[in-house]
Amino acid sequence: YYIIEVNARLSRSSALASKATGYPLAYIAAKLALGERLSDLRNSVTQETTACFEPSLDYFNARLSRSSALASKATGYPLAYIAAKLALGERLSDLRNSVTQETTACFEPSLDYCVVKIPRWDLSKFARVSTKIGSSMKSVGEVMGIGRSFEEAFQKALRMVNDHYEGFSPFIYKNKKLTPEFFTCPTDRRVDAIAYALFNNIYTLEQIHQWTKIDRFFLFRMQNIIDIYKRIQQNGSPISKNLLIEAKKAGFSDVQIARTIKTAEKVIRRTRKYYGIMPVIKQIDTVAAEWPATTNYLYLTYNGIENDVQPNTHNSVAVLGSGVYRIGSSVEFDACCVGCVKELKKLDYKTIMINCNPETVSTDYDICDRLYFEEISLEVVGTIYEFERPKGLILAFGGQAPNNIAMALTRAEFEPRVQIFGTSPDSIDNAEDRLKFSRALDELRR
Repeated sequence: YYIIEVNARLSRSSALASKATGYPLAYIAAKLALGERLSDLRNSVTQETTACFEPSLDYFNARLSRSSALASKATGYPLAYIAAKLALGERLSDLRNSVTQETTACFEPSLDYCVVKIPRWDLSKFARVSTKIGSSMKSVGEVMGIGRSFEEAFQKALRMVNDHYEGFSPFIYKNKKLTPEFFTCPTDRRVDAIAYALFNNIYTLEQIHQWTKIDRFFLFRMQNIIDIYKRIQQNGSPISKNLLIEAKKAGFSDVQIARTIKTAEKVIRRTRKYYGIMPVIKQIDTVAAEWPATTNYLYLTYNGIENDVQPNTHNSVAVLGSGVYRIGSSVEFDACCVGCVKELKKLDYKTIMINCNPETVSTDYDICDRLYFEEISLEVVGTIYEFERPKGLILAFGGQAPNNIAMALTRAEFEPRVQIFGTSPDSIDNAEDRLKFSRALDELRR
């Protein structure tokens, strides 16, 4: 966990990264310091800590926490496994890295990607509750977006945390009265307000920095996203190839681009495929590709050239996870997904898990044959399906999030066509749509 905290500090995320994973956005990647400079900074941190006249312990956990789980999932370093072995008296130099199968546990994680963690707040479901975010835990879950740039990982995470979010969108915030006090006090809507203010030129980036104390490093990248939004609007439909590439590298989804220029998602998907703009599959291997690795821990990015893995088309089945924990959807769905994967393995199927929640067992890399740490959306699930070409897709155990895209998956123009195992999409739609369900009950009563 020490390594993650140091990396977060080196990336100037003092305003965003914190041990209290229920409160802030956290950004993990040492993007501003490389090589000898990174080593010097790490040594300086150690020396300054030991040179304190009155060192004190802020708090101590005699267990693994959500912070530990986040650090482990963000780096691919199996903290719980290593901690258990050390408690039994083994040495780091004797333990093998279970991800690479080549290096020992003495190798600290090396990241060639960015991770953004965002908590999930369901404050709107409670009457008269304060939306201010402080030292008390108010989040009910969290997600983790992975990309090759802050913009990409940030927008991924925003879509993961809320099904209705398109990304860092200036069109979500509805309250037109933005005062400086709104930015001074952290709330669950402050990110939306920043997007709205930047897009409509209500306040300058420097003013927002002074009020929020968010580092300019992050605000400049948020401004990059807003600038691309404006250029997409000005370009209109059809979108140009170069602008489409730039938008995808900045984490824009197909539906996000489509709604900006008032067209359909499938139009953007066809345009993207026509231009040959496709994401690549990258591994999280804890060694930044410096050593050979056999990891099955994967993510999608448009900031790459070639895939790190080949399709696992032999007798495979994909399972959709439940996504972020929320009120009404929690660990019970994750337990069902893990049970499903275990039964598929007993039947000699290769298993593919798609989920984005760092708190879950289903996102442990040793549970399935391939783990995609990605959002549960039509675009992403369809892309993975086209690449892996499994025998079918199981979404019955993931709760509401997979059900929401069931009909769209079967109707979309993916090659091959998505085959859903279990309850058919039509039956799901008949049960979900209250009008259709009411008609079915009326017919049964007759």
